Amino acid sequence: QVQLVESGGGSVQAGGSLRLSCAASGVTVGNSCMAWFRQAPEKEREGVANMGSASRANYADSVRGRFTISKENAKNTLYLQMNSLKPEDTAMYYCALAYGRRCLGLTPDRYNEWGQGTQVTVSS
Repeated sequence: QVQLVESGGGSVQAGGSLRLSCAASGVTVGNSCMAWFRQAPEKEREGVANMGSASRANYADSVRGRFTISKENAKNTLYLQMNSLKPEDTAMYYCALAYGRRCLGLTPDRYNEWGQGTQVTVSS
């Protein structure tokens, strides 16, 4: 049984940083396509970044250059380092897993397992 547990969300001022973590069980993070999504109130869930087994990262245009996705295989954990945060980054952030080693896209329908989310709030 796959479990994904996010942590690290919080409130920060614009320009600040946060690091989100996603602790996985029942799956090997290093061998899987893992991703971060976010959803703001009354908006659709959008892909932020993903990383497959080859550790190649893909980012949404809105976060490229500010966010970094990474994996720590020893801890079986996925991270999202978020720098230069903006108020428009405010959302619930979700960790997600797609079965398979390669990531085939950054849309929610490509992903099979989801965490419960962690809230990020950026004030101006």
